[in-house]
Amino acid sequence: MGKEVEIHTIDDLPGVGPATAEKLRDAGYTDIMSIAVASPKELADAAEIGESTGAKMIFQARKLANVGNFETGATLLEKRQHVGRISTGSKIFDELLGGGFETQSIIELFGEFGSSKTQIAHQLCVNVQLPKEKGGMESDAFFIDTENTFRPERIVQMAEAHDLDPDKVLERIHVARAYNSNHQMLLVEKVLELSKEVPSSLLIVDSLTAHFRAEYVGRGALADRQQKLNKHMHDLLRWGDLNNGAVCVTNQVSAKPDAFFGDPTRPIGGHIVGHTATFRIYLRKSKGPKRIARLIDSPHLPEGEAVFMVSEQGIRD
Repeated sequence: MGKEVEIHTIDDLPGVGPATAEKLRDAGYTDIMSIAVASPKELADAAEIGESTGAKMIFQARKLANVGNFETGATLLEKRQHVGRISTGSKIFDELLGGGFETQSIIELFGEFGSSKTQIAHQLCVNVQLPKEKGGMESDAFFIDTENTFRPERIVQMAEAHDLDPDKVLERIHVARAYNSNHQMLLVEKVLELSKEVPSSLLIVDSLTAHFRAEYVGRGALADRQQKLNKHMHDLLRWGDLNNGAVCVTNQVSAKPDAFFGDPTRPIGGHIVGHTATFRIYLRKSKGPKRIARLIDSPHLPEGEAVFMVSEQGIRD
């Protein structure tokens, strides 16, 4: 599903040579859609070209990107029939999510250190490889690691719990370490490219906001940070749509000092991450190996909570 979509790049546009393409990419215009929705003046400033050249590029980009095409509700319902679900390993957690982590969507896991965000990400990398009747998608996983949290030893434990060959499972998880926010964004483009050869239904970014938070410090940098995060989130969503894949991002929380009632923590990334994520799940510790998952936001499911366990075998009821 979706594999037959023809992908055009900005190099296909009239008047875009290698030098112009490089300037456009440096300015954040990395795909056809970003040019299709730009103004001629913005492009002219970014790539040092005339506004008339910019207008021609936009006109062509709009044709290639099919901007303005409406689809009927029936077509969208047909697309929804292809949505897959990846099991978390816990039946009660799956039920909270309507059957597991949904493809064609971004699922944000947020919570304090030790709330099992990375554990769930590891479990999904194993479970996505299972047959569909066992809650998998029979496909590979990509893992963008920003804080050096990926542990192959943990995958071995989880794979053995499913009677899978750990070496084969590890072969099908493609891990890249992101060293800064620009590198992190480039890796998503790389995943888009690799997905043409590697059948994959899962992309993990652990953690989504760590680099952005470290590099854009203070109120003055907030607008720049949010703009880049916005583009990053939309690139992730695009991968999910093109590959019928689930995107799982982990996010840290910061204390909200003025909260007198309720929980004083909130996820980093503000409205940009909040509005782009399809599902938002707040994780917190309970007694011993127990964890509580609260579904905060979803397009069609009610808010609710699930209690699950994190054991040596992985995520369980």
